[in-house]
Amino acid sequence: MENIKAENFNKNSNEYEMGIFDVIVIGAGHAGCEAALASARMGLKTCLFSMNLEAIAMMPCNPSIGGTGKGHLVREIDALGGEMGINIDKSFIQSRMLNTSKGPAVHSLRAQADKELYHREMKKTLEKEKNLFLKQAEIVKLISEDGKIRGVVTQTNAVYYSEATVLCTGTFLRGKIFIGNSSYFSGPNGLAPSMKLAENLKELGISLRRFKTGTPARCLASSLNYNDMQEQKGDEEIVPFSFMNDSLEKEQISCWLTYTNEKTHEIIRDNFHRSALFGGEIEGIGARYCPSIEDKVNRFPDRERHQTFIEPEGLDTEEMYIQGMSSSLPEDVQYDFYRTIPGLQDLIITRPAYAIEYDCIDPLELSPSLEHLKLGNLFCAGQFNGSSGYEEAAAQGLIAGINAALHVKKENPLVLKRNDAYIGVLIDDLVTKGTNEPYRIMTSRAEYRLVLRQDNADSRLTELGYRVGLVSEERYQKFKRKEINVEKEIKRLENTRVKPDIANKIMAETGNSLVSQAITLAEMMKRPLITYGILGEIDEDRPDLTGHEKKQVEVSIKYRGYIEKQLAQIERFKKMEDKKLNPDLDYSEIEGLRIEASQKLNAIKPISIGQASRISGVSPADINVLVIWLSKHRRMKNEK
Repeated sequence: MENIKAENFNKNSNEYEMGIFDVIVIGAGHAGCEAALASARMGLKTCLFSMNLEAIAMMPCNPSIGGTGKGHLVREIDALGGEMGINIDKSFIQSRMLNTSKGPAVHSLRAQADKELYHREMKKTLEKEKNLFLKQAEIVKLISEDGKIRGVVTQTNAVYYSEATVLCTGTFLRGKIFIGNSSYFSGPNGLAPSMKLAENLKELGISLRRFKTGTPARCLASSLNYNDMQEQKGDEEIVPFSFMNDSLEKEQISCWLTYTNEKTHEIIRDNFHRSALFGGEIEGIGARYCPSIEDKVNRFPDRERHQTFIEPEGLDTEEMYIQGMSSSLPEDVQYDFYRTIPGLQDLIITRPAYAIEYDCIDPLELSPSLEHLKLGNLFCAGQFNGSSGYEEAAAQGLIAGINAALHVKKENPLVLKRNDAYIGVLIDDLVTKGTNEPYRIMTSRAEYRLVLRQDNADSRLTELGYRVGLVSEERYQKFKRKEINVEKEIKRLENTRVKPDIANKIMAETGNSLVSQAITLAEMMKRPLITYGILGEIDEDRPDLTGHEKKQVEVSIKYRGYIEKQLAQIERFKKMEDKKLNPDLDYSEIEGLRIEASQKLNAIKPISIGQASRISGVSPADINVLVIWLSKHRRMKNEK
């Protein structure tokens, strides 16, 4: 704090000045934590506000990090210098690699978290970070001058000024809980909602809309019958999320799998009229990809059963999370249908399931840097941008925090393209296409999945993180050593030949055709079922590589042909992305553009022809008009 004096009190408004920061972050969920850490680590004086410091990095829904598509985001956050991967490596209680029967492009790491430990470790990291100040206070107003956000006002009338503000309100903004016919304003997990800030944002011209999400009930572990469920153990070999960890060892806790049945569905159908979802009370739009159990029963009437995982919430609690069973039915109905599920016949509910709706922004109001298009100095991230999930929130928070810091430094923003990262896909989808429901990342959303693997996230992004000042020297040097080790090992495998009699031992074991001539180890690895690990049986000279290094060597060799084809596609994509558009361009003045196209282009202000081509309502013919206009405009400019 600096220059805090009694004369800073404004008698007319009852407001008083409390400090000046480079960057202010509002909300300390997964987006806010990453935004604040990024800004502080880039050398800027940063203040992170939370309505309750016990809610820092809270997991009000699923106590896990990662999963299909989401695991890619966590690895990318880590590669850029973010904290989520490091924090879950400290606090996980079970780890599994998903989709291992498929190709490496869709392998996704998922870890069950001790949610209380995850919170404590993140809070400790924030408290120890140089340049970062934590404050418990509710922000009720953004200070706006000349179309720019200059600071914030708390509920107690304290004023804090900043050169950039990052808004990460999660589901707190006018949050409203629904359980049966009961509804009340509340944030998640029984915390207070943020009411006044929503009204202030409207006054500033931000158009808010309502989205909805939900969470299932929690129950006591001692009330479950484990003999009626299938045990789900963690992987024997634990793969770390963070590239800073070469390996991890920990005794893991089991999860449990069970299924609903016709009796479950019958009780739910008989009580549709008591569900807030079907009763018309809920105004917000929910996610198709994470429906409540009553929505599943309604939408898939022919399904005989739906799976549910029973997951521990931590090592020091008896509470278990009933995954896949969120609901807005009343508590008595919840007891009835949960108890029809094998293993849950005698369950005791500690926290009922509920639906929650909240205010969020239309992400089409944001630039690719996540700065608001009309309100300068204001960056937005997380569920406030219309996304769902901890990982999507953290990814946006990291980029918003980086760009808020670069904005203060008067440097160009960091904008990841679709070929750079899943983070680039996520943000581009939001700010270019918008979303009519809570957005969730999926591997199918990425056009270049084979290049955007989770094993090579550091190869794609760590250099960028180092360049903007977020990646530490220690991390950067570790990354450089890894790159050298991987490159050397690939070359060694390509140049090491083995005789047919030696090679054929592996060929026979794996069901591959035998060879009659010497073959390189790299050529052998391209064969089905032959992994880097299996080659160790005949490869005595291999170096001691980390798990991350081994994985990247194997995938780089095994899928080289496919990767090269995708890289060629990316080069064609880059040509469209490199055709930049002036953000001040008035598209209504470009002759030949359809009215709908010019309206959409003026609203979104794309930064390139590539982004313009992905806007809904802009046709290929419109893009052709733009390309011709751009070429003509540049030629005229050069002739002057």
